[in-house]
Amino acid sequence: MSDGITQLKDALPPGSWTQDTDIIAPHLTEWRDKYFGHTPLMLTPRSTADIAKAVKICAATGTKIMPQGGNTGLVGGNTPMGEVLLSLKNMTSIRDINPTANSMIVEAGATVQAVHDAADLAGRKFPMLIASQGSCTVGGILSTNAGGNHVLKYGTTKELVFGVESVLADGSVFNGLTNLRKDNTGYDLSRLFLGAEGTLGIITAASLKLFPKPGHVQRAMLGVDDPQAAVSLLEKLRGGGKLAMFEVMPRIGFAAVVDNFDSAPDPFSNAHPWYILVDWEVDTETEGRELAEALLGAAFEKGLFRDAVVAQTERQSRQLLNIREHMSAGQKFLGGSVKHDITVPIDKIPEFFRLADAKMTEIVPGCRPVGFGHFGDGNIHYNIAQPEGAEREAFLARWDDLSHAVFDICDRLGGSISAEHGIGIMKKNDLAQRADPAKLTMMRNIKQALDPKNIMNPRVMI
Repeated sequence: MSDGITQLKDALPPGSWTQDTDIIAPHLTEWRDKYFGHTPLMLTPRSTADIAKAVKICAATGTKIMPQGGNTGLVGGNTPMGEVLLSLKNMTSIRDINPTANSMIVEAGATVQAVHDAADLAGRKFPMLIASQGSCTVGGILSTNAGGNHVLKYGTTKELVFGVESVLADGSVFNGLTNLRKDNTGYDLSRLFLGAEGTLGIITAASLKLFPKPGHVQRAMLGVDDPQAAVSLLEKLRGGGKLAMFEVMPRIGFAAVVDNFDSAPDPFSNAHPWYILVDWEVDTETEGRELAEALLGAAFEKGLFRDAVVAQTERQSRQLLNIREHMSAGQKFLGGSVKHDITVPIDKIPEFFRLADAKMTEIVPGCRPVGFGHFGDGNIHYNIAQPEGAEREAFLARWDDLSHAVFDICDRLGGSISAEHGIGIMKKNDLAQRADPAKLTMMRNIKQALDPKNIMNPRVMI
């Protein structure tokens, strides 16, 4: 490996690599402080050609390599443990925007917010709404198949991509960039890299799907009694396909946010057990108000919710969204937290909470479940906060016990142990134990075919 590092430093342009520990340090710790890594060298290339050159050297010398986007991953898949770290932070160009084709070609290191801004200037929308969009990158959301808050209407990242450009494990470049909506010429190879977490190649650019901008986004927040009430409301609020977001939060998480963030004040005069945040995308502000009044009025008459706040201004709309977007950060005020990113069939959500909440408190009496997320697509960020006054490290030592119990319930209900955060190293063993054997065999065969020397993110997923 030392030979590979020497060759990388000799071959790459000045400024495209560093061994400065102060520069590298922020890239070695993940956001939750669960994983801490180390690397002998960080590459910061500025072009696909330089990445290809680097990977060829790694392939020839057997040097392991780990790609990293915005370092917002949550399953250990972007924290190097001795591999060469390849940061995409200098690959940020918007190469092309085509409003007629509703497409954009962007490099993998661009943030999702930068894509939003560029699309907006072109009169279009990129519908990935995610709390970390100011720092997470295009390559990252593609590699993990992120979902976000608007999956209900637009789908996961896999549904927002025409194709990708990727550097393969031998240093060759696969060019799948296109804006064709129909291309029936064999395997859709670009999709191999979506959700692959950098194990098959390094995504360097993508052709993304854009959509017409809605004339107005009508936002509202509702107070409800329980997850069953939330699921019952989902169908009532669809509004003829105009519902774009349906996010649900428990009181404990809601309070952790409104009590600690000035930008997210409590919009209600009374507390409620659960809260729902909804977006309807419509043509005009008047249409939005009328739709909200009609749908909420009918649901209230049926006793499906306790109270509602309909955003009247852009500022109030932003404050409502801030409550949801600070949900993860707010939990830091609750102490240690064991976190899960799971999905179950929508109709099974209430049963999941009934079973999981009971099991968690059986394993760790006094623990505080904080389940929230994208109920519109069945994705729950099911986190467990430590008991009040408990010792943080002692509680976190029960991580595996709690997780195995959660995953058992997911299996029982026909769900998945990973919805949008990926597998990384955190869930690698769980995947090996729980996935269909034929699926695992196919995954390993694909990995062997595309990366026979196992140099691409070698510790991750399989």
